Amino acid sequence: MSRTTRMLTQGAIMVALATILSLFTLYQLPNGGSVTFASMAPIIVISLLYPFRWAFLTAFAYSLVQMLLGFVPPPSQTFLSFVAVILLDYVVAFSGLSLAGPISRRIGKPICGAVVGTCLVSLLRLGCSFLSGILIWDIYAPEGTPVWIYSITYNGSYMIPEMVVTAIVVALVVKYIPLKQLSA
Repeated sequence: MSRTTRMLTQGAIMVALATILSLFTLYQLPNGGSVTFASMAPIIVISLLYPFRWAFLTAFAYSLVQMLLGFVPPPSQTFLSFVAVILLDYVVAFSGLSLAGPISRRIGKPICGAVVGTCLVSLLRLGCSFLSGILIWDIYAPEGTPVWIYSITYNGSYMIPEMVVTAIVVALVVKYIPLKQLSA
């Protein structure tokens, strides 16, 4: 099997696995967002295995699948708000997972690098959700609560636990599965 075929096949399998894992939630928030069984981990593993371009294509494909499965129209039905939801809640948020590998490789130690990379891309995803909460979903903020406090509290309540679960799973995968053999 050629390397390109292997990368495409493994990327497709990981998108499917991540999608299945995203359907099993530990808890779901009423206005979107949930803690899953490490649904970001398969995409992060691809990022650890392969060069950025392949990881980005995989993460981008995953962002589109997530959007197809869970798109919620914004409260204000303008073209700009639809574009912002697509970019912030899906494309940038999930495509950013492809940065875990380059971050990990800069650190050098495989497990430590994988955990740091996972945490940083999770924080990037939290940042996208935070901005989306301020720019688009601000009508859900309780009266008298600054929208930025509402957004960081709401989005942090699921993204921080999701980050912890994913970092633990990625660390275990890196420790116990010989990733170099999978990409050879």
